[in-house]
Amino acid sequence: MSERRYLPELPLGGENSPPWSKGLMARALAATGLTLTRAYELARRADAEMLERGADRLDLDKLAELAAEVLGERQASRTMQRLRRLQLLRELDLPIVLLVGGATGTGKSTVATEIAHRLGITRVTSTDFIRQTMRALFSRELMPSVHYSSFEAQLALTRAEEEESGDATLLGFLDQTRNVLVGAEAAVERALTEGWSMVLEGVHLVPGMVRVEHRDALVVHVVLAVEDEDVHWSRFWVRDFATDGLRPLEKYLDGLPEIRALQDAILDRARRFDVPVIASGSLDEAIGDVLDIVLSGAERLVRT
Repeated sequence: MSERRYLPELPLGGENSPPWSKGLMARALAATGLTLTRAYELARRADAEMLERGADRLDLDKLAELAAEVLGERQASRTMQRLRRLQLLRELDLPIVLLVGGATGTGKSTVATEIAHRLGITRVTSTDFIRQTMRALFSRELMPSVHYSSFEAQLALTRAEEEESGDATLLGFLDQTRNVLVGAEAAVERALTEGWSMVLEGVHLVPGMVRVEHRDALVVHVVLAVEDEDVHWSRFWVRDFATDGLRPLEKYLDGLPEIRALQDAILDRARRFDVPVIASGSLDEAIGDVLDIVLSGAERLVRT
C-alpha cells in the first residue's frame, strides 16, 4: 500500500469539505509560500469574517477577497493560484519525483526540504548521502572519485587522465557523477515501485545525465544557481554558522573557483537539455518558483 502523497483537503467547512479550522487553514496557506505569520493573519481574518456572518463555510472566492485585503493584490493572486493548484494536485494519482540540482552552496537542501514539506512528501534524500554510502561499499582503489568532494574529484584522476582532459575539475566531477547516479537512479526506481513520491537533491543531478523519463510518475527537474559570486561566497559562511562548523569552511572558500566553474558547466547543460534554472539569490523566491513549476506540471497532467 502506498502512503498518502499530498496535502489534505482544505478545511473550508460545509457539507462537502472538512470542518473549518483556522489552524489547518493557516497551515495550508503556509504551503503556498506565505510566512507562518502572514498565513495565520489571513486565516484569522477569514475566521473573524465567518463569525460576523454566522457561517460555517468559506468559499475560495471569498478567501481571495480577504487575501487581497490582508496581503495586497499581487501576493493574494499568487497565493490563491498556488492554493487552487495544491488542491488540484490531490486529483493526481501519480507519485511526484522532484530533482533539485545545482552546484555546491546554491541552497539545494533548503529548497528540497521546504518543497517536500509543503507538498506533504516525506521522503527526501541527497546524492551526497548516496555518495557517502558508496564510499563505505567501494574502496578508494576501486572507485576513487566518490572519495572526494564534487569540486575536488580531479584528485582521483591519474596523471595521464588529467593531462588529456583539458579540464580536470570537470572530468573528475563527471566521473564521480556517473558513479553516484547509479545509486541515485536505483533510489528513484525503488520509490516509484512502492508508489512513493520523493525529493532528491544534489550536485550530481546533471541535466542530460540523470534519467527523467519514468512511466506513471510526474518527474520535475530543476537546477538552482547563484549568479552573484559574493552571494555565493556568503552562503558558506551562513552554512558554517548554522551547522556550528560541521563542514570545513575554508575548504569551500578555497574551492569556490572550482565550484563556480562546475556551476557554469551545469548551467550550460541545463540550457542544452531545457531544464529550468532557478535563481536562488533569494531562497524564499526560489522555493516559490520551484513550487510553481511542480504545480504547473501536475496541473497539465490532471487536465489532460
